Amino acid sequence: MATRIAEALIEDLAKSLEVPISRYESTDRSYKSLARWLEREHSRFCEIHTDVYVQGSFRLGTAIRPIGADEHYDLDVVCEFAVSKALKTQKALHADLGHELVDYAREHGMDAPSPWDRVWTLNYADEARFHMDVLPCLPDSQTQRQLRLDHTISMDFVEKAVAITDSKHRNFDRISDDWPASNPNGYADWFYERMKVVFETLRKGIALADMRAEVAEIPHFMVKTPLQSAIQILKRHRDVRFSEEKIKRPSSIVITTLAAHAYQQEADISGALLSILSRMEAFVENRNGLWWIANPSDPRENFADSWNDVPDRKAAFDDWLETARTDFRRAAEENDPQAIVELLSPRLGRELMDAAINRSGRQMTDRASTISRMSRSLRRILDAPHKRPASWPIVKTGQVAIRSAVFSRDGFRDAHIASDGEALPRGGSIRFEAVTDVPTPYNVFWQIVNTGSAAAEAKDLRGNFEEATISRGWLVRTETTKYPGAHSIECFVVKNGYCVASSGPFVVNID
Repeated sequence: MATRIAEALIEDLAKSLEVPISRYESTDRSYKSLARWLEREHSRFCEIHTDVYVQGSFRLGTAIRPIGADEHYDLDVVCEFAVSKALKTQKALHADLGHELVDYAREHGMDAPSPWDRVWTLNYADEARFHMDVLPCLPDSQTQRQLRLDHTISMDFVEKAVAITDSKHRNFDRISDDWPASNPNGYADWFYERMKVVFETLRKGIALADMRAEVAEIPHFMVKTPLQSAIQILKRHRDVRFSEEKIKRPSSIVITTLAAHAYQQEADISGALLSILSRMEAFVENRNGLWWIANPSDPRENFADSWNDVPDRKAAFDDWLETARTDFRRAAEENDPQAIVELLSPRLGRELMDAAINRSGRQMTDRASTISRMSRSLRRILDAPHKRPASWPIVKTGQVAIRSAVFSRDGFRDAHIASDGEALPRGGSIRFEAVTDVPTPYNVFWQIVNTGSAAAEAKDLRGNFEEATISRGWLVRTETTKYPGAHSIECFVVKNGYCVASSGPFVVNID
């Protein structure tokens, strides 16, 4: 359970992440405009029944504001054409849609659309700040039903299955019944079913407040459940955490699917967030040595497939999940808004946390002065998204301090250095020595945090806890001055599963 202050701040955090209603209305107009274009008299699809609809985060209500001013919203749109695979190749369907999109873009003064393996991308004007990925497909329930029968797997949502185009598919340019499959409508139905009780309750409440006769008049994007808000917060946490390691970033579909499985109709955001984080991994399967997260609308599709091809991605997910659990558990225990801001800013961003604080006009009288007194290097270390929070319960019963730090380089005298002192040259080493008053036995962990583009490019940002060994000397650590930028080392003493002492970061600047 979260404290009242934490609950309120997390509610404000979710509101600060919200995509404005005007944005939903704008994207609604955009895809409906495209639908009308495809149905016009001279369209290649004018005599074909066409269903145009949204998929992805805008369909699920889990889209979030972009982090930077230069980033755009992604709108995923599906164009489902009632044609037969016996009469059309994937290539022809993809090309026909492309032809219409080229004309549509020219008619509306837009840049020409870009073709990709599966979709076409329409780029709107810079001030619109979004682009539309348009996927051509056709109904495929009959084929998918037979395939599921052959494999004796669930028929859930099979009637909404579609066949999509993919230029990398072996049958892309020939007539074949074998096309790639998808099921965006089925997935959306499953997702809304996972929060049906809370969703319908909130929707009825909005209808009553707006004095509308029919609940069905309330658009889905007007309703926000704790599940949707929790997913938005987790996606932003993921985005910031992997801002310098984007290749490792867990996919949105993995986070969304596991969160929806774990959701238990909690009525508040903080309760949903903590419950989801505690239960997410229970829905990751291991099937004969392969990681598996089944698509609920097509059990043959594995959302964790890339984890089996690139094991580092499973490790990155586990690291992110443990970090998120620690961040939000510790934040939920706090009664001090400033402490919550300091806990969550590294992986949610100070700008977002400031927006959440300001939303309710909370006073942060001492925060500004504290931050202003920090050096730029220390601030960068404390806000490093890859700096793992301590997951041990913290009970400070002793002290540990880095007593000395000696810099060595071939051909030069050893020199004692101070934390956050003058920048050191690369190619040397530093021997750190800590002292503690904690009685033995205990365990010592060191946390080294690198920052800067060179460390990021070398995939050596670090940030985890490394346990000391007796052979090296528990309270002695040697590191090299390898990358330019601000870096830190911190010593933790753990006794009986509790963190009983920590030194605070010793900052090292390197040229």
